[in-house]
Amino acid sequence: MGKKGNLSDFEHSMVVGARQAGLSIAETADLLGFSHRTISRVYREWSEKEKISSERQFPGQKCLVDARGQRRMARLVQADRKATVTQINTHYNQGMQKTISEHTTH
Repeated sequence: MGKKGNLSDFEHSMVVGARQAGLSIAETADLLGFSHRTISRVYREWSEKEKISSERQFPGQKCLVDARGQRRMARLVQADRKATVTQINTHYNQGMQKTISEHTTH
């Protein structure tokens, strides 16, 4: 259990997988041959990174079409299934305060 240097991505995955499967820190350390401190560090770093990524479900630009807009879009498409994107976009933007581009429609 001496110092081996940095763990590979595979070894990180093994630690996280064992902990996710319900093994304790001691059981994971015994199984994989790493120190308790290493197991704790790797799992803590992973859980902090996972927390940050799960908070950002929609990275980038905010969604321009809300639930009501999506329902309106669905009704427009159902009303005229052969309409082009340009036609659907024009109908959608009529009477809306916030207009959307054809790229958003597509």
